[in-house]
Amino acid sequence: MKELVRLNKRPSSDGSSFSYVLRYTDEFGKRKWETLGHSDRRRAEKQQAQKDQVLQMGYFEPTSMRLMDFMKDSIERTGDQIRESTKDEYESAMKDFISKIGNMDFQRVTIEAGEKYRQACLDDGNVPATVAKKLKHLKRFFQLAVNRKQLDENPLKHIDMPKVRKKKVRIYSDAECQRILKAAHQFCQGLNLEYCPQWDLMIIVALTTGMRRAELLNCTWSDIDFEEQVINITPKEKEKHTWRWDIKDTDERTLPLIDEAAQLLADHQAKQPEGYPYVFVPAARYDYIQTLRAKGRWKYSDARLKVVNNFTRQFEKILKIANVKKGQFHDLRRTAITHWFANSMNENDVMVLAGHSNFATTHEFYLAVADDLVDRARRASAQSPASNFGAFWCRNIMEKKGNKIDNYNILSIKEL
Repeated sequence: MKELVRLNKRPSSDGSSFSYVLRYTDEFGKRKWETLGHSDRRRAEKQQAQKDQVLQMGYFEPTSMRLMDFMKDSIERTGDQIRESTKDEYESAMKDFISKIGNMDFQRVTIEAGEKYRQACLDDGNVPATVAKKLKHLKRFFQLAVNRKQLDENPLKHIDMPKVRKKKVRIYSDAECQRILKAAHQFCQGLNLEYCPQWDLMIIVALTTGMRRAELLNCTWSDIDFEEQVINITPKEKEKHTWRWDIKDTDERTLPLIDEAAQLLADHQAKQPEGYPYVFVPAARYDYIQTLRAKGRWKYSDARLKVVNNFTRQFEKILKIANVKKGQFHDLRRTAITHWFANSMNENDVMVLAGHSNFATTHEFYLAVADDLVDRARRASAQSPASNFGAFWCRNIMEKKGNKIDNYNILSIKEL
Protein backbone atom coordinates (compact mmCIF):
# COMPACT_ATOMS: atom_id res chain seq x y z
CA MET A 1 0.00 0.00 0.00
CA LYS A 2 1.31 3.41 -0.95
CA GLU A 3 2.53 5.54 1.95
CA LEU A 4 0.53 8.79 1.95
CA VAL A 5 2.23 10.49 4.93
CA ARG A 6 5.94 11.17 5.32
CA LEU A 7 7.72 11.88 8.57
CA ASN A 8 10.38 14.59 8.52
CA LYS A 9 12.49 16.53 10.98
CA ARG A 10 12.36 20.30 11.21
CA PRO A 11 15.24 22.02 13.03
CA SER A 12 14.62 24.91 15.39
CA SER A 13 15.59 28.43 14.39
CA ASP A 14 18.93 28.23 16.27
CA GLY A 15 19.67 24.70 15.08
CA SER A 16 20.01 23.36 18.61
CA SER A 17 16.99 21.03 18.44
CA PHE A 18 14.32 19.70 16.09
CA SER A 19 10.72 18.54 16.01
CA TYR A 20 8.90 16.06 13.79
CA VAL A 21 6.47 17.12 11.06
CA LEU A 22 4.06 15.17 8.86
CA ARG A 23 3.96 15.81 5.12
CA TYR A 24 0.95 14.77 3.00
CA THR A 25 -1.40 15.94 0.22
CA ASP A 26 -4.95 16.94 1.13
CA GLU A 27 -8.20 16.30 -0.80
CA PHE A 28 -7.70 19.45 -2.87
CA GLY A 29 -4.27 18.34 -4.05
CA LYS A 30 -2.48 20.83 -1.82
CA ARG A 31 0.68 19.86 -0.01
CA LYS A 32 0.38 20.09 3.77
CA TRP A 33 2.86 20.29 6.68
CA GLU A 34 1.64 19.39 10.16
CA THR A 35 4.06 20.13 13.01
CA LEU A 36 3.87 17.58 15.81
CA GLY A 37 5.76 19.83 18.27
CA HIS A 38 8.03 17.16 19.77
CA SER A 39 11.12 15.05 18.98
CA ASP A 40 9.92 11.67 20.29
CA ARG A 41 10.46 9.36 17.31
CA ARG A 42 8.25 6.49 18.55
CA ARG A 43 5.39 8.84 19.26
CA ALA A 44 5.88 10.57 15.88
CA GLU A 45 5.81 7.25 13.98
CA LYS A 46 2.58 6.33 15.76
CA GLN A 47 1.02 9.66 14.72
CA GLN A 48 2.27 9.11 11.17
CA ALA A 49 0.59 5.69 11.04
CA GLN A 50 -2.67 7.12 12.36
CA LYS A 51 -2.64 9.92 9.81
CA ASP A 52 -1.82 7.54 7.00
CA GLN A 53 -4.68 5.23 8.01
CA VAL A 54 -7.13 8.13 7.92
CA LEU A 55 -6.02 9.15 4.44
CA GLN A 56 -6.09 5.57 3.16
CA MET A 57 -9.73 5.33 4.25
CA GLY A 58 -10.57 8.42 2.24
CA TYR A 59 -10.98 10.76 5.18
CA PHE A 60 -9.23 14.09 4.82
CA GLU A 61 -8.65 16.87 7.22
CA PRO A 62 -10.96 19.75 6.43
CA THR A 63 -9.43 22.76 4.79
CA SER A 64 -10.04 26.14 6.33
CA MET A 65 -12.24 28.32 4.13
CA ARG A 66 -14.30 31.43 4.58
CA LEU A 67 -18.01 30.99 3.95
CA MET A 68 -17.86 32.75 0.58
CA ASP A 69 -15.10 30.42 -0.65
CA PHE A 70 -16.91 27.46 0.92
CA MET A 71 -20.03 28.36 -1.07
CA LYS A 72 -18.12 28.63 -4.35
CA ASP A 73 -16.30 25.35 -3.69
CA SER A 74 -19.56 23.54 -2.87
CA ILE A 75 -21.37 24.83 -5.97
CA GLU A 76 -18.40 23.94 -8.18
CA ARG A 77 -18.33 20.40 -6.78
CA THR A 78 -22.08 19.99 -7.25
CA GLY A 79 -21.83 21.06 -10.89
CA ASP A 80 -24.84 20.22 -13.04
CA GLN A 81 -26.41 17.86 -10.51
CA ILE A 82 -28.97 20.55 -9.68
CA ARG A 83 -30.90 22.99 -11.87
CA GLU A 84 -29.41 26.43 -12.49
CA SER A 85 -32.39 28.10 -10.84
CA THR A 86 -31.91 25.95 -7.72
CA LYS A 87 -28.22 26.78 -7.73
CA ASP A 88 -29.10 30.48 -7.82
CA GLU A 89 -31.43 30.04 -4.84
CA TYR A 90 -28.73 28.22 -2.84
CA GLU A 91 -26.17 30.91 -3.64
CA SER A 92 -28.60 33.68 -2.72
CA ALA A 93 -29.36 32.05 0.65
CA MET A 94 -25.67 31.69 1.52
CA LYS A 95 -24.86 35.28 0.54
CA ASP A 96 -27.75 36.46 2.72
CA PHE A 97 -26.42 34.29 5.56
CA ILE A 98 -22.96 35.84 5.19
CA SER A 99 -24.37 39.37 5.14
CA LYS A 100 -26.01 38.78 8.53
CA ILE A 101 -23.49 36.67 10.46
CA GLY A 102 -20.22 37.56 8.70
CA ASN A 103 -17.82 35.81 6.34
CA MET A 104 -16.46 33.48 9.02
CA ASP A 105 -14.65 30.17 8.65
CA PHE A 106 -17.25 27.58 7.63
CA GLN A 107 -15.94 25.20 10.33
CA ARG A 108 -16.81 27.74 13.03
CA VAL A 109 -20.49 28.02 12.11
CA THR A 110 -22.71 26.90 15.01
CA ILE A 111 -26.40 26.44 15.61
CA GLU A 112 -26.28 29.78 17.45
CA ALA A 113 -25.23 31.47 14.18
CA GLY A 114 -28.17 29.81 12.45
CA GLU A 115 -30.58 30.99 15.15
CA LYS A 116 -29.19 34.52 14.90
CA TYR A 117 -29.72 34.43 11.13
CA ARG A 118 -33.26 33.08 11.49
CA GLN A 119 -34.24 35.94 13.82
CA ALA A 120 -32.51 38.55 11.63
CA CYS A 121 -34.55 37.38 8.62
CA LEU A 122 -37.80 37.58 10.59
CA ASP A 123 -36.85 41.03 11.89
CA ASP A 124 -36.27 42.12 8.28
CA GLY A 125 -39.86 41.23 7.48
CA ASN A 126 -39.30 37.89 5.73
CA VAL A 127 -42.35 35.64 6.07
CA PRO A 128 -41.75 32.37 7.94
CA ALA A 129 -42.08 30.30 4.75
CA THR A 130 -39.28 32.29 3.10
CA VAL A 131 -37.03 31.96 6.15
CA ALA A 132 -37.68 28.22 6.29
CA LYS A 133 -36.73 27.89 2.62
CA LYS A 134 -33.47 29.80 3.15
CA LEU A 135 -32.55 27.65 6.15
CA LYS A 136 -33.30 24.53 4.14
CA HIS A 137 -30.82 25.65 1.47
CA LEU A 138 -28.17 26.43 4.11
CA LYS A 139 -28.64 23.05 5.80
CA ARG A 140 -28.07 21.42 2.43
CA PHE A 141 -24.75 23.26 1.99
CA PHE A 142 -23.45 22.02 5.34
CA GLN A 143 -24.83 18.51 4.86
CA LEU A 144 -22.91 18.24 1.59
CA ALA A 145 -19.79 19.29 3.52
CA VAL A 146 -20.45 16.43 5.96
CA ASN A 147 -20.91 14.00 3.07
CA ARG A 148 -17.62 15.21 1.58
CA LYS A 149 -15.81 14.76 4.91
CA GLN A 150 -15.18 18.48 5.26
CA LEU A 151 -17.23 18.62 8.47
CA ASP A 152 -17.93 16.07 11.17
CA GLU A 153 -21.48 17.31 11.76
CA ASN A 154 -24.00 19.65 10.18
CA PRO A 155 -24.11 22.71 12.49
CA LEU A 156 -27.69 23.52 11.39
CA LYS A 157 -29.00 19.97 11.59
CA HIS A 158 -31.13 20.57 14.68
CA ILE A 159 -32.18 24.17 14.10
CA ASP A 160 -35.91 24.78 14.59
CA MET A 161 -37.70 26.01 11.50
CA PRO A 162 -40.12 28.97 11.79
CA LYS A 163 -43.70 27.83 12.13
CA VAL A 164 -45.38 28.13 8.76
CA ARG A 165 -49.15 28.30 8.50
CA LYS A 166 -50.32 25.56 6.20
CA LYS A 167 -52.18 27.07 3.28
CA LYS A 168 -55.27 25.51 1.82
CA VAL A 169 -54.76 24.24 -1.71
CA ARG A 170 -56.39 26.79 -4.03
CA ILE A 171 -58.49 25.20 -6.77
CA TYR A 172 -61.00 26.63 -9.20
CA SER A 173 -64.60 25.46 -9.04
CA ASP A 174 -66.33 24.07 -12.14
CA ALA A 175 -68.20 27.35 -12.58
CA GLU A 176 -64.96 29.34 -12.27
CA CYS A 177 -63.25 27.10 -14.82
CA GLN A 178 -66.06 27.73 -17.30
CA ARG A 179 -65.83 31.48 -16.76
CA ILE A 180 -62.04 31.43 -17.07
CA LEU A 181 -62.21 29.55 -20.38
CA LYS A 182 -64.85 31.92 -21.73
CA ALA A 183 -62.80 34.93 -20.59
CA ALA A 184 -59.62 33.49 -22.15
CA HIS A 185 -61.39 33.06 -25.48
CA GLN A 186 -62.71 36.61 -25.25
CA PHE A 187 -59.25 37.92 -24.28
CA CYS A 188 -57.62 36.35 -27.35
CA GLN A 189 -60.26 37.70 -29.75
CA GLY A 190 -58.87 41.20 -29.72
CA LEU A 191 -55.18 40.26 -29.87
CA ASN A 192 -52.72 39.26 -32.57
CA LEU A 193 -51.96 35.59 -31.90
CA GLU A 194 -48.50 36.01 -33.42
CA TYR A 195 -47.67 37.85 -30.20
CA CYS A 196 -50.18 36.39 -27.75
CA PRO A 197 -50.47 32.71 -26.71
CA GLN A 198 -53.65 30.77 -27.45
CA TRP A 199 -54.80 31.17 -23.85
CA ASP A 200 -58.06 29.25 -24.05
CA LEU A 201 -56.33 26.19 -25.51
CA MET A 202 -53.46 26.40 -23.03
CA ILE A 203 -55.92 26.56 -20.11
CA ILE A 204 -57.87 23.55 -21.41
CA VAL A 205 -54.66 21.51 -21.66
CA ALA A 206 -53.56 22.64 -18.18
CA LEU A 207 -56.92 21.70 -16.65
CA THR A 208 -57.00 18.26 -18.29
CA THR A 209 -53.33 17.23 -17.99
CA GLY A 210 -52.10 19.04 -14.87
CA MET A 211 -49.05 20.32 -16.74
CA ARG A 212 -46.92 23.02 -15.14
CA ARG A 213 -46.54 26.41 -16.79
CA ALA A 214 -42.94 25.73 -17.87
CA GLU A 215 -43.93 22.30 -19.20
CA LEU A 216 -46.61 23.87 -21.38
CA LEU A 217 -44.41 26.67 -22.68
CA ASN A 218 -41.55 24.27 -23.48
CA CYS A 219 -43.82 21.71 -25.14
CA THR A 220 -43.01 21.10 -28.81
CA TRP A 221 -45.14 19.53 -31.52
CA SER A 222 -42.88 16.48 -31.47
CA ASP A 223 -43.98 15.88 -27.85
CA ILE A 224 -47.58 15.30 -28.95
CA ASP A 225 -48.62 11.93 -30.30
CA PHE A 226 -51.99 12.55 -31.95
CA GLU A 227 -52.49 8.90 -32.82
CA GLU A 228 -52.10 7.77 -29.22
CA GLN A 229 -53.59 11.03 -27.90
CA VAL A 230 -50.85 11.69 -25.38
CA ILE A 231 -48.39 14.45 -24.49
CA ASN A 232 -44.86 13.46 -23.53
CA ILE A 233 -43.11 15.71 -21.01
CA THR A 234 -39.47 15.61 -22.16
CA PRO A 235 -36.39 17.79 -21.54
CA LYS A 236 -35.01 19.85 -24.41
CA GLU A 237 -31.43 20.13 -25.57
CA LYS A 238 -29.77 23.35 -26.67
CA GLU A 239 -30.04 23.08 -30.45
CA LYS A 240 -30.66 25.35 -33.41
CA HIS A 241 -34.45 25.40 -33.05
CA THR A 242 -34.85 24.65 -29.34
CA TRP A 243 -33.34 26.02 -26.16
CA ARG A 244 -32.21 23.95 -23.20
CA TRP A 245 -34.87 23.13 -20.64
CA ASP A 246 -35.05 20.43 -17.97
CA ILE A 247 -38.12 19.02 -16.27
CA LYS A 248 -38.62 19.80 -12.61
CA ASP A 249 -37.57 16.73 -10.60
CA THR A 250 -36.05 15.42 -13.90
CA ASP A 251 -38.46 12.53 -14.56
CA GLU A 252 -40.12 12.28 -17.99
CA ARG A 253 -43.76 11.26 -18.07
CA THR A 254 -46.64 10.71 -20.46
CA LEU A 255 -50.05 12.34 -20.02
CA PRO A 256 -53.34 11.46 -21.72
CA LEU A 257 -55.21 13.95 -23.91
CA ILE A 258 -58.99 14.01 -23.90
CA ASP A 259 -60.63 13.92 -27.34
CA GLU A 260 -61.62 17.58 -27.29
CA ALA A 261 -58.13 18.79 -26.34
CA ALA A 262 -56.50 16.60 -28.99
CA GLN A 263 -58.83 18.00 -31.68
CA LEU A 264 -58.22 21.59 -30.60
CA LEU A 265 -54.45 21.03 -30.64
CA ALA A 266 -54.67 19.53 -34.14
CA ASP A 267 -56.65 22.56 -35.33
CA HIS A 268 -54.13 24.87 -33.71
CA GLN A 269 -51.22 23.08 -35.40
CA ALA A 270 -52.87 23.45 -38.81
CA LYS A 271 -52.92 27.23 -38.38
CA GLN A 272 -49.26 27.54 -37.33
CA PRO A 273 -46.58 28.71 -39.79
CA GLU A 274 -43.85 26.24 -40.77
CA GLY A 275 -40.65 26.10 -38.75
CA TYR A 276 -42.06 26.94 -35.32
CA PRO A 277 -41.52 23.96 -32.99
CA TYR A 278 -43.23 25.19 -29.82
CA VAL A 279 -46.93 24.59 -29.28
CA PHE A 280 -47.77 27.61 -27.12
CA VAL A 281 -45.00 30.09 -27.96
CA PRO A 282 -46.33 32.75 -30.38
CA ALA A 283 -44.37 33.07 -33.63
CA ALA A 284 -43.21 36.65 -33.01
CA ARG A 285 -42.07 35.77 -29.49
CA TYR A 286 -40.19 32.72 -30.76
CA ASP A 287 -38.37 34.87 -33.34
CA TYR A 288 -37.41 37.36 -30.62
CA ILE A 289 -36.08 34.60 -28.35
CA GLN A 290 -34.02 33.21 -31.23
CA THR A 291 -32.53 36.71 -31.68
CA LEU A 292 -31.65 36.82 -27.98
CA ARG A 293 -30.05 33.39 -28.22
CA ALA A 294 -27.93 34.47 -31.18
CA LYS A 295 -26.66 37.41 -29.13
CA GLY A 296 -25.93 35.21 -26.10
CA ARG A 297 -28.60 36.96 -24.05
CA TRP A 298 -30.79 33.93 -23.29
CA LYS A 299 -30.00 32.07 -20.06
CA TYR A 300 -30.99 28.59 -18.99
CA SER A 301 -33.30 29.99 -16.29
CA ASP A 302 -35.13 32.08 -18.93
CA ALA A 303 -36.64 28.86 -20.32
CA ARG A 304 -38.64 28.63 -17.13
CA LEU A 305 -39.49 32.27 -16.48
CA LYS A 306 -39.38 34.32 -19.69
CA VAL A 307 -40.73 32.25 -22.56
CA VAL A 308 -43.89 34.36 -22.78
CA ASN A 309 -43.62 38.03 -21.90
CA ASN A 310 -45.98 39.34 -19.18
CA PHE A 311 -47.42 35.86 -18.68
CA THR A 312 -48.71 36.46 -15.15
CA ARG A 313 -50.14 39.88 -16.01
CA GLN A 314 -52.07 38.45 -18.95
CA PHE A 315 -53.49 35.60 -16.87
CA GLU A 316 -54.57 38.02 -14.15
CA LYS A 317 -56.45 40.04 -16.79
CA ILE A 318 -58.28 36.87 -17.81
CA LEU A 319 -59.25 36.18 -14.19
CA LYS A 320 -60.52 39.75 -13.88
CA ILE A 321 -62.67 39.37 -17.00
CA ALA A 322 -63.98 36.07 -15.60
CA ASN A 323 -64.78 37.75 -12.28
CA VAL A 324 -62.66 35.16 -10.48
CA LYS A 325 -60.77 36.02 -7.32
CA LYS A 326 -57.09 36.63 -7.99
CA GLY A 327 -55.18 33.37 -8.29
CA GLN A 328 -52.23 31.77 -10.04
CA PHE A 329 -51.88 29.89 -13.30
CA HIS A 330 -50.48 27.04 -11.18
CA ASP A 331 -53.94 26.74 -9.59
CA LEU A 332 -55.10 25.17 -12.86
CA ARG A 333 -52.65 22.33 -12.24
CA ARG A 334 -53.84 22.04 -8.65
CA THR A 335 -57.41 21.87 -9.91
CA ALA A 336 -56.55 19.07 -12.35
CA ILE A 337 -54.80 17.02 -9.67
CA THR A 338 -57.67 17.35 -7.19
CA HIS A 339 -60.11 16.30 -9.94
CA TRP A 340 -58.06 13.13 -10.46
CA PHE A 341 -58.44 12.31 -6.78
CA ALA A 342 -62.12 13.23 -6.79
CA ASN A 343 -62.60 10.65 -9.54
CA SER A 344 -61.11 7.86 -7.43
CA MET A 345 -57.55 7.73 -8.82
CA ASN A 346 -55.10 6.40 -6.24
CA GLU A 347 -52.23 8.44 -4.80
CA ASN A 348 -49.45 6.52 -6.52
CA ASP A 349 -50.99 6.98 -9.98
CA VAL A 350 -51.57 10.68 -9.34
CA MET A 351 -48.00 11.07 -8.11
CA VAL A 352 -46.70 9.60 -11.39
CA LEU A 353 -48.97 11.72 -13.59
CA ALA A 354 -48.29 14.92 -11.64
CA GLY A 355 -44.52 14.37 -11.73
CA HIS A 356 -44.08 14.78 -7.98
CA SER A 357 -40.77 13.57 -6.55
CA ASN A 358 -42.13 13.61 -3.01
CA PHE A 359 -45.14 11.59 -1.92
CA ALA A 360 -45.95 14.21 0.72
CA THR A 361 -46.66 16.76 -2.03
CA THR A 362 -49.18 14.45 -3.67
CA HIS A 363 -50.80 13.74 -0.31
CA GLU A 364 -51.53 17.45 0.19
CA PHE A 365 -53.75 17.34 -2.90
CA TYR A 366 -55.39 14.14 -1.68
CA LEU A 367 -56.36 15.92 1.53
CA ALA A 368 -57.61 18.93 -0.43
CA VAL A 369 -60.23 16.76 -2.13
CA ALA A 370 -61.91 16.22 1.24
CA ASP A 371 -63.68 19.58 1.03
CA ASP A 372 -66.81 17.83 2.21
CA LEU A 373 -65.09 16.92 5.50
CA VAL A 374 -67.34 19.21 7.55
CA ASP A 375 -70.49 17.88 5.90
CA ARG A 376 -69.41 14.28 6.36
CA ALA A 377 -68.61 14.95 10.03
CA ARG A 378 -72.01 16.57 10.47
CA ARG A 379 -73.77 13.55 8.96
CA ALA A 380 -71.77 11.19 11.13
CA SER A 381 -72.46 13.24 14.26
CA ALA A 382 -76.18 13.21 13.44
CA GLN A 383 -76.15 9.45 13.90
CA SER A 384 -74.53 9.61 17.34
CA PRO A 385 -76.46 9.36 20.67
CA ALA A 386 -75.58 13.01 21.32
CA SER A 387 -77.80 14.07 18.41
CA ASN A 388 -80.86 12.80 20.29
CA PHE A 389 -80.00 14.96 23.26
CA GLY A 390 -79.32 17.94 20.99
CA ALA A 391 -82.68 17.61 19.25
CA PHE A 392 -84.47 17.28 22.58
CA TRP A 393 -82.65 20.32 23.96
CA CYS A 394 -83.58 22.43 20.92
CA ARG A 395 -87.23 21.35 21.24
CA ASN A 396 -87.25 22.26 24.92
CA ILE A 397 -85.84 25.74 24.36
CA MET A 398 -88.21 26.48 21.52
CA GLU A 399 -91.22 25.44 23.59
CA LYS A 400 -90.10 27.59 26.52
CA LYS A 401 -89.94 30.57 24.18
CA GLY A 402 -93.45 29.80 22.97
CA ASN A 403 -92.30 29.16 19.41
CA LYS A 404 -94.01 26.67 17.17
CA ILE A 405 -91.73 23.87 16.10
CA ASP A 406 -94.03 21.83 13.92
CA ASN A 407 -92.16 22.92 10.81
CA TYR A 408 -88.77 23.28 12.50
CA ASN A 409 -86.34 21.25 10.45
CA ILE A 410 -83.67 19.53 12.52
CA LEU A 411 -81.63 16.78 10.89
CA SER A 412 -82.27 13.34 12.39
CA ILE A 413 -84.56 14.52 15.20
CA LYS A 414 -85.75 11.46 17.10
CA GLU A 415 -88.32 11.23 19.86
CA LEU A 416 -86.83 10.33 23.21
